Amino acid sequence: MYKHRFLTFIILAISGIPSYGQRAGKQPMHSDKPFVQDYSIKYYSDTTKSRVSHIASDWNGKVQILSDKGLQHPFDGQFLYHGSIEPDNYYRFMSDKKISSVGNYQGQLVYLTNAVVFSNAWAGKLFSAHTLPKASLFVGGKEFAFMVSDGHSLELIKDSKSLWKGSLANDEIVGLRFQQSTGVFWILGKKSLSTFVNNTLTKVLDGNNFTAFDINNQNIVIGTTDGYIVFSIATKKQLGEIRRKLPVPHITAVETINGKVWFGSNIGAFSLRADGKFDYYYGERWLPGNRVLQISKGPKNSVLVLTTAGIGQIEFKKMTLEEKAMYFEEQVRARHIRNGFNAGLDGMDRGKLWTGYMEDSDNDGLWTSMYLGGEIFRYSVTKDPVALQYCRESFDAMERLYDINPVPGFPARSFERAGHISSLGDSERWQHAPDKEWDWKSTTSSDEVIGHIFAFGAMAELVDDPDLKKRAIVLIDTVMSHILKNDMYLIDFDGKPTLWGKWHPDYVNSFPTNVGDRKLNSSNIVAMLQTAYHFTKKEKYKKKAFELMTKYGYLENMMRSMKVIGKAPDDADDHAKHMSDGWNHSDDEMYFLGYWGLYRYAFNDTLKAKYKEQILDHWQAERPEKEGAWNIFTALTGTPQFDLKEAVWFLQEHPLDLIDWKIVNSHRKDIELIEPNFRRQTTKEVLPPDERPVQRHNGNTFNLDRNGVGGRSENSAGDIWLLPYWMGRYLKVISPPTK
Repeated sequence: MYKHRFLTFIILAISGIPSYGQRAGKQPMHSDKPFVQDYSIKYYSDTTKSRVSHIASDWNGKVQILSDKGLQHPFDGQFLYHGSIEPDNYYRFMSDKKISSVGNYQGQLVYLTNAVVFSNAWAGKLFSAHTLPKASLFVGGKEFAFMVSDGHSLELIKDSKSLWKGSLANDEIVGLRFQQSTGVFWILGKKSLSTFVNNTLTKVLDGNNFTAFDINNQNIVIGTTDGYIVFSIATKKQLGEIRRKLPVPHITAVETINGKVWFGSNIGAFSLRADGKFDYYYGERWLPGNRVLQISKGPKNSVLVLTTAGIGQIEFKKMTLEEKAMYFEEQVRARHIRNGFNAGLDGMDRGKLWTGYMEDSDNDGLWTSMYLGGEIFRYSVTKDPVALQYCRESFDAMERLYDINPVPGFPARSFERAGHISSLGDSERWQHAPDKEWDWKSTTSSDEVIGHIFAFGAMAELVDDPDLKKRAIVLIDTVMSHILKNDMYLIDFDGKPTLWGKWHPDYVNSFPTNVGDRKLNSSNIVAMLQTAYHFTKKEKYKKKAFELMTKYGYLENMMRSMKVIGKAPDDADDHAKHMSDGWNHSDDEMYFLGYWGLYRYAFNDTLKAKYKEQILDHWQAERPEKEGAWNIFTALTGTPQFDLKEAVWFLQEHPLDLIDWKIVNSHRKDIELIEPNFRRQTTKEVLPPDERPVQRHNGNTFNLDRNGVGGRSENSAGDIWLLPYWMGRYLKVISPPTK
């Protein structure tokens, strides 16, 4: 064994030195053209004072809501800043009208009362009487004719004249529609669909539990309490079987808006996509409440979703990825920079951003490293002095992690002003700094260190500021010297290794070969040593790396396929079993951050080829997650296949709203659940980012739910979104904006 490893050492050591940064073959590039970004503006109703029931808007963009207290309208809402629903007193002399419904006719707001259909448009000339005192449904036809219903009877009126009266036999009317192209009124009952034309009412379909419907091109889409059916207008027949593979089969509303069919349900809203799948809008990321009463076309091609708790106005805005990046850049700077760290916002009251505070974190150094990496790539691409300033500020915070504590070469997890330890996370880990104005957090872990080395290496290579470059190299040398001096351990203030800062062979090789930590720690420490050697040229780093790879089998550990990784065998110790109870997505984050230094600063071409093999093997295991960052990190190897389409999908589909709202998907009938497995993959296909909980890259993209009280915190886009985007720009797999 040792003879074999010695020969391996000789082969690796004499191989040629590469010129890194070269691309092997031509890689695809995404052309950054505008895409449609959806987001929601929410207006909450005071449910203790009124109950909303109907909604409509006119061609001017005015939105009105009908409640049991009269007409209301949305007030003062913006994206991320909730509005309210307030009484609408603009037309003072409507307050005595007993309005039972509000709708849109020829782009104008029209009202139904117990006696008339009327409007304030057309100089108030529309004022047409009917004879159904309990009327609650109406729809306009041609030339100001209106069909009116109280749920049992029907009446066609025009200019206060009753042109026809009738009813559905043994059925309750739940919806009315008018087909402009044919002049046909459509009437939906709970058990039937009928047409009315030339004063003749004709039943065309029998059924059960019908709830809502609308016309979609040449079809009628009918919602039920258990799915929806499609009825052909041309053949007068149902098309296929009832569709039940929906997010929620209990349909409460159906509306065709801009050619797309929208459904309301008792658990959120969803729209039918061209590929037959659905975009699902659940919870307060999108809606004030989940029980949908009505869906209506809103101002500027928005969609109004009226729920029992208020309105979710779904907006659709064209933007490029760069424009989305600029929005997220502002988000980070506005409320996520704490002492230079990339921080989360916590302690919010139900999504109210102004009520939160920037929290400390175990991983202040890691999240900041990832944000800093993104800003380094941004500066390298754009040479924007603002990006360089952001780099300086976060690097200052990272640098201070090393000198705020008394341990030479040891990076703190975080630091904060003195006197508040009891209010900080993991208060038992905090220590007083030599500077009595500050406290620092101990127990720094390996994921922090690999993040540091990633960011410092990128800065030393890509930032053309001599001072920053020099300081970055000093920090690389500082922490790696500490690790080498302490026999491959990270030694804390108490003179003991931290729980996770261990790269010594006695620890690394104590894990069974199929336990991920053996492979991970080997990969990370070699990447760190290579980075240190690349920038310092100190032989001690190169010597140690080859010793670990050859004498202690770290290269063999690294090259072991991800297909082998699984649960520890029965005879393993408790620690190995605990560390392998399932796939660890934090490990994925550590691997890929380490791949930057592993591949880019490889000692020679022979190793570089092996590292590429290792990275691509890992990427294959990650592909079902469609994880944007890991796909783009894989592109650094020059491979032409790294799922660019899926990476762009991640970036485009990621929500603008990064608040930790309650998210539930496990009830959905349009997802295919799979058996429990080691990777903790829950569904056959991963859901889009805007339908699942917001999470960092160390989270499981197959997590379906986030329960509990929502709206307590907001994530920073710095590490979640900006890092993969700007890295993609740097690697030239994402283009600048194109027209």
